[in-house]
Amino acid sequence: MDIQSTGRMIAQTGSDPVNGKAVWAASKSLWISGMTVVALVGAPVTFSLEALAVFVTLTALTICLGHSVGMHRLLIHRSFEAPLWIERILVYLGVLVGMAGPFGMIYAHDIRDWAQRQPACHDLFAHRRPFFQDAFWQMHCVLALDHPPRFVIEDRVAQDRFYRLLEATWMLQQAPLALLLFVFGGISWVVWGVAVRVPVSLTGHWLVGHFAHRGGEQGWRVDGVAVQGYNLPRFGLVTFGESYHGNHHAFPESARLGIEPGQVDLGWWFIRVLARLGLASTIKLPSNTQRRAGLVRVAPATVHGARTDSAPNPLPAGGERGRGCR
Repeated sequence: MDIQSTGRMIAQTGSDPVNGKAVWAASKSLWISGMTVVALVGAPVTFSLEALAVFVTLTALTICLGHSVGMHRLLIHRSFEAPLWIERILVYLGVLVGMAGPFGMIYAHDIRDWAQRQPACHDLFAHRRPFFQDAFWQMHCVLALDHPPRFVIEDRVAQDRFYRLLEATWMLQQAPLALLLFVFGGISWVVWGVAVRVPVSLTGHWLVGHFAHRGGEQGWRVDGVAVQGYNLPRFGLVTFGESYHGNHHAFPESARLGIEPGQVDLGWWFIRVLARLGLASTIKLPSNTQRRAGLVRVAPATVHGARTDSAPNPLPAGGERGRGCR
């Protein structure tokens, strides 16, 4: 099996994406389990319309602006450029999702991406196991590969003092938010704004990953890889574009995930707002990024910013990279 390097994951002699063991991750498991218990016990007795509004608002801010735009499209994929202060705010909101710190998020994403791009990979990376086993593996375990690749984060991120602080204290970052919620809304706001929001967000993230790697609508296929991505169009709105995972597999560097007609991508809308304010530039789209090896069109539809034939993608009309924000 020909093992390739991908970005921050540097294949070594013997690097293997298949052989390894899912092991229980105590801190990860106790974190999500503790939050879930508090939510199940506290949510029914603290419910109010205001608490529900806090839950919905904070979930939207942290998942859309934080995870989808800040962590995923900006920090991990560098799909666009933004001033450092904007980047840090978005990444901080992403940390508040409660999944991991910035380095942990980069590693979790990149090791999965590296494994899925190989000819074969472990079942955990592919979400191949049955529903409840996959849930336990993804939310309570980590995969210890026998021979993993070398992981290298770029110095600009690895040496950033703010990101290093967030990485060391990512669980504790819920405390200032909880205090603020308590001051303005009491214990009900804390329960719904933190203890309910975190497990709902983490469970939702796993559900998208589970179903978006097992089947669904597919506009593009990538030949020669272990795992395909699929679109879940019914959930595009509530996932802020992240459920268009087949599009993401096809064009991983694209800042726009909803590239087909009718695909609502609120994360992309926010990036467009940043661009209009002069706070986002060098925006990557299918039309100005290099086509993946093995990419094949499987559905005859118009794609925003991408050609549907097998030719290399041209720059958008108007010329320079990043002017495809439309």
